[in-house]
Amino acid sequence: MAHTIALAGKGGVGKTTICGMFIEYLCEKKQGPVLAVDADANSNLNEVLGVEVEETLGDIREDIARAEMASQQVIPAGMTKADYAEMRFSDALTEADDYDLLVMGRTQGKGCYCFVNGLLTTQVAKYAKNYRYIVVDNEAGLEHLSRGVLPQVDTILLVSDCSRRGVQAAGRLSEMIVDLKLGAKEVGLIINRAPKGELNPGVKEEIEKYGMRLIGVVPHDDTVYAYDAEGKPSVTVPNDSPVKQAVHRIFDGLTL
Repeated sequence: MAHTIALAGKGGVGKTTICGMFIEYLCEKKQGPVLAVDADANSNLNEVLGVEVEETLGDIREDIARAEMASQQVIPAGMTKADYAEMRFSDALTEADDYDLLVMGRTQGKGCYCFVNGLLTTQVAKYAKNYRYIVVDNEAGLEHLSRGVLPQVDTILLVSDCSRRGVQAAGRLSEMIVDLKLGAKEVGLIINRAPKGELNPGVKEEIEKYGMRLIGVVPHDDTVYAYDAEGKPSVTVPNDSPVKQAVHRIFDGLTL
């Protein structure tokens, strides 16, 4: 059974960048095969990794729905609707050299994401047995974990920036993990973008208040910002970057 690692945290804290670097780390350590899952409706993990995604689960679902509404015959003769849908949803798996990427995406219509969440559940369950690790970039909350969209999660990494409010948001997520009885074997907090890699006493106080286990601090580095601004994949930041060195030390300390 695959070891599942989920990253969570409020928007804008650099969670997706750290997720991408974690995937790269596992691949460099020859710990694959790895299934990367972008479970955020506002998906951009592929940009961090530097791979093109042609279709998401949400895109395919919408294509099929539009064809049905227009009474278009898109299903090949001799194929059932279920078989056609399964074939199309398999197209959402993007294959890279050392990992595969599955992107949930979003539906274009109004309302909840229940249908596409269901698709994600089915596809992850189908592929899970083929991988050693599943690394999931979640949306800001814990919806995919609380609703059972993902399989049993072994490791949860909460990511926050170095602000007091950011840590408070992570603290609320840590409380939810306990309340929901998610059963993760390891839960840790990563503080990102800390000036000079140091934490303000007030931030330390908030971490202690929520009883979170701090597993590492990632310093602010203008290089990461520059790569993003220039459209370069964040994972291609040089290995001697303070950020790369910090996240690798954090990952080395995990029980995987």
